[in-house]
Amino acid sequence: MGKTLNCRSKRPPVLNLASSSASSTEKSGVDVQEEKSEIYSNDMTEAMGAVLTYRHELGMNYNFILPDLIVGSCLQTPSDVDKLRKIGVKTIFCLQQDSDLEYFGVDISSIQEYAKKCEDIEHIRAEIRDFDAFDLRMRLPAVVSKLHKAVNQNGGVTYIHCTAGLGRAPATALAYMFWIQGYKLNEGHKFLQSKRPSFPKLEAIKNATADILTDRFASSFQLTGLSKNRVRLMWEGNNCSLVEVSGLDIGWGQRIPLIFDEEKRSWILERDLPEGRYEYKYIIDGEWTCNKDELITSPNNDGHVNNYVQVHGNNSEDETKELRERLTGEGEVDLSKEEREKIRQFLDAYNE
Repeated sequence: MGKTLNCRSKRPPVLNLASSSASSTEKSGVDVQEEKSEIYSNDMTEAMGAVLTYRHELGMNYNFILPDLIVGSCLQTPSDVDKLRKIGVKTIFCLQQDSDLEYFGVDISSIQEYAKKCEDIEHIRAEIRDFDAFDLRMRLPAVVSKLHKAVNQNGGVTYIHCTAGLGRAPATALAYMFWIQGYKLNEGHKFLQSKRPSFPKLEAIKNATADILTDRFASSFQLTGLSKNRVRLMWEGNNCSLVEVSGLDIGWGQRIPLIFDEEKRSWILERDLPEGRYEYKYIIDGEWTCNKDELITSPNNDGHVNNYVQVHGNNSEDETKELRERLTGEGEVDLSKEEREKIRQFLDAYNE
């Protein structure tokens, strides 16, 4: 079990997003920004499982997904607010955390203050942790609720952004299209990809959908009644010095080391996971691979595959298990009219 590294995925083509609007001011420390962009791009490639490039020094870049919905990278200066106003943007929806802003030296307060003075555009923050599919799952209901209400209130064009506009922002846009606008999930994903090549974490959207429909969220958007089950992962063999796992509930930007069991001659990880579907990958002495004896996802368009595990709660009823399996499976995921209405009511009812 797990002795050969024969599940390596093909590397997808590099996505190098050119700036859609050149920076309006001379930037100082360009070399520093280029170095930071290179580091961020490398981290993003490792965490997302695809070769992705973000060049902060080239300025804000974006794509229209729908006539009233844009997904893009972060604003960098107050002048970017004016660029968005000129194309009809009424809501700037920022998903970045303070640490993201600090990394590239973005002064968010000056952007917010300028937007407030303009009076015809609103800047809203709804933070999601970068490179973390589990945090995305936990945060999506609250975030999409805030987005839905902002769109209804402000009208016009909505600009959703994270740092690079390749993970959190497209995932939020896709969840909005799925939950509110009536798209099937895979249909919406394909459409979004045709407008902006990106890597939203579909399993996070699927799990968040199941969490809502199985009443796992309270009105405060804290998970309730979501029981955990212990999962054991195992990599056989002693011909390596370090075995780690990435993904699961820790996100692709982190790793958990497995412990070597001398008696079993295997590397073992036991972890309690909330019910849901989780993708993961092994890192064997620094080399990313799948375990051929554990469940493996179907290849995506780039040939990329992961291991995965489906976790059920100890007290889940058969109907709940069936619903979660339907919503988190690999086939086309759609919602019935009643399910869509339940999600809409849930999002409408949320109050901060």
